[in-house]
Amino acid sequence: MVEVVNRVTGTKQAPAGIDELREILTDKGFSRAPDASAASLQRLKGRLVDMNPLVASLPRLELAEASRLVNEQLTELDIAPSIADHDGVGPHIHWTPATARFDDQVAADLLMALAQELCDDGTSRFGVCDAEGCEDIFYDGTRNRSKRFCTDSRCSSRTHTAEHRARMRSTPTRQTRT
Repeated sequence: MVEVVNRVTGTKQAPAGIDELREILTDKGFSRAPDASAASLQRLKGRLVDMNPLVASLPRLELAEASRLVNEQLTELDIAPSIADHDGVGPHIHWTPATARFDDQVAADLLMALAQELCDDGTSRFGVCDAEGCEDIFYDGTRNRSKRFCTDSRCSSRTHTAEHRARMRSTPTRQTRT
Protein backbone atom coordinates (compact mmCIF):
# COMPACT_ATOMS: atom_id res chain seq x y z
CA MET A 1 0.00 0.00 0.00
CA VAL A 2 2.72 2.42 0.97
CA GLU A 3 4.55 1.97 -2.35
CA VAL A 4 1.37 2.61 -4.31
CA VAL A 5 0.59 5.83 -2.42
CA ASN A 6 4.21 7.04 -2.71
CA ARG A 7 4.30 6.45 -6.45
CA VAL A 8 0.86 7.81 -7.25
CA THR A 9 1.29 10.99 -5.24
CA GLY A 10 4.67 11.74 -6.81
CA THR A 11 6.76 12.32 -3.72
CA LYS A 12 10.06 12.12 -5.68
CA GLN A 13 9.00 12.30 -9.28
CA ALA A 14 6.02 13.42 -11.28
CA PRO A 15 2.80 11.86 -9.98
CA ALA A 16 1.75 8.74 -11.85
CA GLY A 17 -0.63 9.30 -14.74
CA ILE A 18 -3.66 7.12 -15.40
CA ASP A 19 -1.78 4.65 -17.63
CA GLU A 20 1.04 4.34 -15.11
CA LEU A 21 -1.46 3.88 -12.27
CA ARG A 22 -3.10 1.08 -14.26
CA GLU A 23 0.34 -0.54 -14.71
CA ILE A 24 1.23 -0.20 -11.01
CA LEU A 25 -2.05 -1.79 -9.96
CA THR A 26 -1.70 -4.58 -12.51
CA ASP A 27 1.80 -5.29 -11.17
CA LYS A 28 0.37 -5.40 -7.63
CA GLY A 29 -2.12 -8.07 -8.67
CA PHE A 30 -5.34 -6.11 -9.14
CA SER A 31 -6.88 -8.25 -11.87
CA ARG A 32 -9.51 -5.63 -12.79
CA ALA A 33 -6.88 -2.93 -13.41
CA PRO A 34 -6.34 -3.58 -17.15
CA ASP A 35 -10.05 -3.07 -17.83
CA ALA A 36 -10.76 -0.30 -15.30
CA SER A 37 -12.25 2.86 -16.74
CA ALA A 38 -10.23 6.06 -16.87
CA ALA A 39 -12.88 7.67 -14.63
CA SER A 40 -12.46 4.97 -11.99
CA LEU A 41 -8.68 5.28 -12.10
CA GLN A 42 -8.96 9.07 -11.80
CA ARG A 43 -11.23 8.69 -8.72
CA LEU A 44 -8.76 6.21 -7.25
CA LYS A 45 -5.89 8.59 -7.85
CA GLY A 46 -7.78 11.26 -5.92
CA ARG A 47 -8.40 8.82 -3.07
CA LEU A 48 -4.73 7.88 -2.92
CA VAL A 49 -3.78 11.55 -2.78
CA ASP A 50 -6.28 11.91 0.10
CA MET A 51 -4.68 8.88 1.85
CA ASN A 52 -1.19 10.36 1.55
CA PRO A 53 -1.29 12.42 4.79
CA LEU A 54 -2.36 9.31 6.72
CA VAL A 55 0.40 7.17 5.19
CA ALA A 56 3.00 9.91 5.68
CA SER A 57 2.12 10.18 9.36
CA LEU A 58 2.18 6.43 10.18
CA PRO A 59 5.77 6.29 11.51
CA ARG A 60 4.98 9.06 14.00
CA LEU A 61 1.49 8.01 15.09
CA GLU A 62 0.44 6.03 18.11
CA LEU A 63 -1.68 2.99 17.32
CA ALA A 64 -4.90 4.53 18.68
CA GLU A 65 -4.64 7.59 16.43
CA ALA A 66 -3.64 5.57 13.35
CA SER A 67 -6.58 3.22 13.97
CA ARG A 68 -8.98 6.15 14.30
CA LEU A 69 -7.81 7.63 10.99
CA VAL A 70 -8.07 4.31 9.15
CA ASN A 71 -11.53 3.70 10.63
CA GLU A 72 -12.66 7.13 9.40
CA GLN A 73 -11.69 6.22 5.85
CA LEU A 74 -13.21 2.74 6.10
CA THR A 75 -16.61 4.16 7.05
CA GLU A 76 -16.78 5.76 3.60
CA LEU A 77 -16.70 2.37 1.87
CA ASP A 78 -19.33 -0.31 1.33
CA ILE A 79 -17.49 -3.30 2.78
CA ALA A 80 -18.98 -6.77 2.34
CA PRO A 81 -16.22 -9.38 2.75
CA SER A 82 -16.33 -12.60 0.75
CA ILE A 83 -13.87 -15.31 -0.23
CA ALA A 84 -13.04 -15.39 -3.94
CA ASP A 85 -10.94 -17.70 -6.08
CA HIS A 86 -10.28 -16.49 -9.62
CA ASP A 87 -7.51 -15.90 -12.14
CA GLY A 88 -5.32 -18.62 -10.62
CA VAL A 89 -4.56 -16.48 -7.57
CA GLY A 90 -6.05 -18.91 -5.08
CA PRO A 91 -8.54 -18.14 -2.33
CA HIS A 92 -8.43 -14.55 -1.12
CA ILE A 93 -10.75 -12.02 0.46
CA HIS A 94 -12.67 -9.45 -1.54
CA TRP A 95 -13.67 -6.64 0.80
CA THR A 96 -16.26 -5.09 -1.48
CA PRO A 97 -19.29 -6.55 -3.28
CA ALA A 98 -18.76 -7.85 -6.82
CA THR A 99 -20.68 -4.83 -8.10
CA ALA A 100 -18.31 -2.33 -6.44
CA ARG A 101 -16.54 0.23 -8.58
CA PHE A 102 -12.88 -0.55 -9.15
CA ASP A 103 -11.70 2.46 -7.16
CA ASP A 104 -13.81 1.36 -4.16
CA GLN A 105 -12.35 -2.15 -4.40
CA VAL A 106 -8.75 -0.93 -4.45
CA ALA A 107 -9.31 1.61 -1.67
CA ALA A 108 -10.92 -1.09 0.50
CA ASP A 109 -8.10 -3.55 -0.21
CA LEU A 110 -5.43 -1.00 0.67
CA LEU A 111 -7.17 0.23 3.81
CA MET A 112 -7.93 -3.30 5.02
CA ALA A 113 -4.28 -4.30 4.49
CA LEU A 114 -3.31 -1.27 6.56
CA ALA A 115 -5.89 -2.14 9.22
CA GLN A 116 -4.54 -5.69 9.44
CA GLU A 117 -1.00 -4.41 9.83
CA LEU A 118 -2.06 -2.04 12.58
CA CYS A 119 -3.71 -4.97 14.38
CA ASP A 120 -0.64 -7.18 13.95
CA ASP A 121 2.24 -4.79 14.64
CA GLY A 122 0.86 -1.32 15.30
CA THR A 123 2.77 1.43 13.55
CA SER A 124 6.21 0.03 14.41
CA ARG A 125 6.94 -1.38 10.95
CA PHE A 126 6.41 1.93 9.13
CA GLY A 127 9.39 4.20 8.68
CA VAL A 128 10.71 7.21 6.79
CA CYS A 129 13.47 6.65 4.23
CA ASP A 130 16.93 7.43 5.64
CA ALA A 131 18.20 8.87 2.37
CA GLU A 132 18.92 12.57 2.42
CA GLY A 133 16.13 14.48 0.71
CA CYS A 134 13.72 11.52 0.60
CA GLU A 135 10.68 11.49 2.81
CA ASP A 136 8.97 8.41 1.36
CA ILE A 137 7.37 6.08 3.85
CA PHE A 138 8.19 2.38 3.76
CA TYR A 139 6.90 -0.79 5.33
CA ASP A 140 9.60 -2.85 7.07
CA GLY A 141 8.78 -6.52 6.67
CA THR A 142 12.24 -7.70 7.71
CA ARG A 143 12.48 -10.10 10.62
CA ASN A 144 14.85 -7.86 12.59
CA ARG A 145 13.17 -4.59 11.55
CA SER A 146 16.36 -3.27 9.99
CA LYS A 147 15.00 -1.65 6.83
CA ARG A 148 16.20 1.92 6.36
CA PHE A 149 15.16 2.91 2.86
CA CYS A 150 12.11 3.16 0.64
CA THR A 151 11.73 0.98 -2.44
CA ASP A 152 13.68 3.39 -4.66
CA SER A 153 17.06 1.66 -5.00
CA ARG A 154 18.73 5.00 -5.68
CA CYS A 155 18.13 6.02 -2.06
CA SER A 156 20.06 3.13 -0.54
CA SER A 157 22.75 3.26 -3.22
CA ARG A 158 23.44 6.99 -2.78
CA THR A 159 23.47 6.70 1.00
CA HIS A 160 25.74 3.66 1.06
CA THR A 161 28.12 5.29 -1.41
CA ALA A 162 28.25 8.47 0.70
CA GLU A 163 28.84 6.45 3.88
CA HIS A 164 31.64 4.49 2.19
CA ARG A 165 33.32 7.66 0.94
CA ALA A 166 33.06 9.24 4.40
CA ARG A 167 34.71 6.16 5.94
CA MET A 168 37.48 6.28 3.34
CA ARG A 169 38.14 9.96 4.06
CA SER A 170 38.34 9.34 7.80
CA THR A 171 40.69 6.36 7.50
CA PRO A 172 44.37 7.32 7.40
CA THR A 173 45.97 6.31 4.15
CA ARG A 174 48.35 3.42 4.39
CA GLN A 175 51.95 4.01 3.48
CA THR A 176 53.26 1.52 1.01
CA ARG A 177 56.82 0.31 1.41
CA THR A 178 59.14 0.60 -1.52
